[in-house]
Amino acid sequence: MRIGIVAPPWAPVPPTLYGGIEVVVDQLARGLSTIGHDVVLYTTGDSTCPVERRWVLPEAEGMRIGQVVPELRHVVHAYEALRECDVVHDHTVAGPFYAERFPGLPVVTTVHGPFGSELGDLYRALTPHVSIVAISHAQRRAAPDVPVARVIHHGVDPAAFPVGDGTGDGDGPFALFLGRMSPDKGAHRAIAVARAAGWRLLLAAKLREPAEHRYFDEHVGPLLGTDAVYLGEVSHERKLELLAGAAALLFPIRWNEPFGMVMVEAMACGTPVLAFPEGAAPEVVRDGSTGFLCGDEAAMADALTRVGDLDRTACRAAVEGYFSMERMVAEHVELYTDLAR
Repeated sequence: MRIGIVAPPWAPVPPTLYGGIEVVVDQLARGLSTIGHDVVLYTTGDSTCPVERRWVLPEAEGMRIGQVVPELRHVVHAYEALRECDVVHDHTVAGPFYAERFPGLPVVTTVHGPFGSELGDLYRALTPHVSIVAISHAQRRAAPDVPVARVIHHGVDPAAFPVGDGTGDGDGPFALFLGRMSPDKGAHRAIAVARAAGWRLLLAAKLREPAEHRYFDEHVGPLLGTDAVYLGEVSHERKLELLAGAAALLFPIRWNEPFGMVMVEAMACGTPVLAFPEGAAPEVVRDGSTGFLCGDEAAMADALTRVGDLDRTACRAAVEGYFSMERMVAEHVELYTDLAR
């Protein structure tokens, strides 16, 4: 099959810094190409994913993330370039609505955000013209009236992730927070948990947008100290070092997170995940095996003191098994085949 993939225009594929959607797009494009499909990735000119790539924007539009004009320009050129594909898999927000200009072109879109009132309204209007993929059952349950073609959990290529022993760095063991500086992600809760458990915490997080700076200045910065250190937004290579070296990843979300790619990335490195049972976390973390699902911050602090009891090989095995790139790609190919018929 000739498969067109439309990436968002906000970060290169794969991302050099933060970019969960771009990680998924990269894994999907590589995986499809590996098993013999003809993949055309419509992305930005600074992308390096090793498949056929096309673009109109020479560089990712990270400084204008979420703005209508750059995304629409990207989408208009993408559909013109991919109109002869057997199927188009669109990961933008605007693209699936523009796809109606191409009748007969099978289009599927993955919803990467929460099915809240805003996105729910959009995707109710979108079907049945475009097939929708949800990334977790928790995400889908938030809008049961939106027709969803498949629920497909993310996966990664475990070979791309180093297995660590969790012994830390030159300063000793540490727990890790990795994500965005957003109240949703809960960096302030991670600091409270680590401090209550007597653990050193390293925080690596995207900090670019005004809302992220406000949250950091008001709720995170004042809590930092020698036992809670903010490293900034780290490179992919540094991210892998941190994930492999950490004794545990803290994922203290308190909202209906659609997935949480960092949980799978941590497990690929053999690092257990400590999370609250919110969003997709119960679909990813096997309590008592690949991490702990904790009722509150006190329970998470207690779990952090017991993280050494977990077998790190179970975390890696979960990714080599269910959360693999191969499984994710195979489920998408089944859907593409159905649509192409």
